[in-house]
Amino acid sequence: MPDTFGHHPWTVQDLVGGVSSGQVRLPDIQRPFVWSNAKVRDLVDSMYRGFPVGQLMFWENADESHTRAIGTSEKSQAGSMQVIDGQQRLTSLYAVVKGLQVLREDYAQERIVISFNPLTERFAIPDSATKRSPEWIQDIRDVFASPIDARSAYLDALERARGDTRLDREIERAVEVAVNRLAHVLAYQFQVVQLKSHVARETVADIFVRINSEGVKLSSSDFILTWLSVFWEEGRQQLEDFARASRFTTYEMARITDETVRWTPKNPYLTLDPGHVLRVVVAVGNRRAQLQDAYNALRGRDPRTRQIVPANRERELNKLKDGQARVLNPSSWDEYLKVIERAGIRTSAMVTSKNAILYSYSLWLIGRTEFGVPVDKLREIMARWYFMAQITGRFSGSAETRGQEDLNRLDGLERTPQAFNDAITDQIETILTDDWWSVTLPDDLHTSNMSGPAYTGYVAALTILDADVLLSNLKVKDWIDPARRPIKGVEKHHLFPKDYLKQALGITSTRQINQVANQALVEWSDNIEISNAEPLIYWRAQAQAKNIGQDRLAAQTWWHALPIGWAGMDYQEFLAARRKLIAAVTHEGFKKLSDPNYQPQPPAQMATPEPTLPSLDILVLAGLLPPGTYLSPTDGQTNVTAVITEDATILLNDTEYRTPGLAARADGAEDADGWAYWSAQFDEPVVLADLRARSISAVETPEVNWKP
Repeated sequence: MPDTFGHHPWTVQDLVGGVSSGQVRLPDIQRPFVWSNAKVRDLVDSMYRGFPVGQLMFWENADESHTRAIGTSEKSQAGSMQVIDGQQRLTSLYAVVKGLQVLREDYAQERIVISFNPLTERFAIPDSATKRSPEWIQDIRDVFASPIDARSAYLDALERARGDTRLDREIERAVEVAVNRLAHVLAYQFQVVQLKSHVARETVADIFVRINSEGVKLSSSDFILTWLSVFWEEGRQQLEDFARASRFTTYEMARITDETVRWTPKNPYLTLDPGHVLRVVVAVGNRRAQLQDAYNALRGRDPRTRQIVPANRERELNKLKDGQARVLNPSSWDEYLKVIERAGIRTSAMVTSKNAILYSYSLWLIGRTEFGVPVDKLREIMARWYFMAQITGRFSGSAETRGQEDLNRLDGLERTPQAFNDAITDQIETILTDDWWSVTLPDDLHTSNMSGPAYTGYVAALTILDADVLLSNLKVKDWIDPARRPIKGVEKHHLFPKDYLKQALGITSTRQINQVANQALVEWSDNIEISNAEPLIYWRAQAQAKNIGQDRLAAQTWWHALPIGWAGMDYQEFLAARRKLIAAVTHEGFKKLSDPNYQPQPPAQMATPEPTLPSLDILVLAGLLPPGTYLSPTDGQTNVTAVITEDATILLNDTEYRTPGLAARADGAEDADGWAYWSAQFDEPVVLADLRARSISAVETPEVNWKP
């Protein structure tokens, strides 16, 4: 057996001193992020009580070209020990003992502080309660720096808090023991496995992967990043730098780096991490969406013999380098972001899948760099593709499989712009069929999820159509522009207000109340003014007060998918009708996206409105459903009998209901159409829905048919 490692004890004091001097350093195959404060607290608590906290692994290597310092301060000595396993524990200890800042996952600098109560021997993350209490040493770093001074300051503060009364000797003794015990944590011994200096970097990387693959701690992207640290460290750093810069503006980045920064990949849609960027790189360069396959290919593993072939490894690495050069190109990234904006997306809140953005960028790059599609044409093609991927939730499940299918579809094609356009267009048309728009999308809108693909697709369509905010002269796209950031902007308004549904209609289901078909975008001030008024009342008042104009109000009615006479409709009928109209408006937005010269047309039912069906009270007042008329379930599955009252309500089991739908739900038919559920018992039974349809010419419904 080769002599590859040895066991050596290191105290916490030795470890912290080694990090401070630079003797112990972090290699790039590790991620530079520390634990949560709570986990650091638990680590210190375990060492205080003498519990085992695991071993560390170092590599004896003085080559600093592959190392990174722990923390944010400069080191004075050349590194000779590189951390292979246990970086989180070591970084956390260093931060707590020395009181220096470390980098968080978002690249923000933070100082980790842990408090200690000597009386109860408890550790805590400082909060308002511990900061007010004299029983807590606010920062255990004070104890590590000077136990005697920390104990003296603590006892003085405790005496002052108790009215300068001298403390009981037993309390003083308990504090002394607890503080000394905490200070003794610096003498806590770690067992360190030290790999010998002759161990190759490939072997070190393999050891790291094997250690961290236990318990599935690392993803496939982590394995590839580890591999890059060995074979192309510069490329790994490029990925990390690109991801880091996506979090900051040029001004913020210049302040952090103290250098002139002219560009960053920051955008309003997503914050990148190295794994995100890597996913695009291997898709473009290596034509692989499945990262596990990409990892095996990059290692040079022959799929038949399962042996590592160096020539294969070099070939795949060169492909990756080529892909990365294209992915990280600032001009390409900036041009691609215009695709997302063109598709109607304005903010990260509208992005339902990060993978949709990443894989679409892969296709955009391939189309631009391999098929030679002009930028302006490519923007239109990929905007339609992204809109399709977003609204159908294409990458919400089995994203890598979908991504691989899309990459495979481009294999073997003639490298011409037309071939790329045809391949993408054929796929869009295969998915977004007429049935999808008229059946699938309305069904997808049967939800209360306002951040789902269906509703965000509708909002994207409103931005494409340059639609107004409802009852406003302002544009939807302007109000959700991330650059605007108003304190109060557009809000989602319940067209049938919550309290009205609960109190007047007896609908208490949150899922029913918050259906996306019951939501519309209005200015926050209008939302407050509308409050919980009945739709027939507030709609007339708001439309008249706004003085928007007939043509513009008609356009807003269409943009916001309001059925004719919606304010007087049965709630369930309203939801069903509006889902279809939302889908129709969304389809019009997609058509506009497909052809900039397309002039959207309102659906036929909006352009030529049909008479609105009368409500229950109109039928009663018109004498078509006289008081005393008995009602029975049409399907005859229950034997209950209801009756029409003088107040135009339905009396069922001694309770009055204002609509057939409420009465149907009271009879146990939760999702039934109330008008179809009940039949009036005349000489020949008549279904209320049929009676209602026949009655249009016989009654006048001025309130229901009123149009502003």
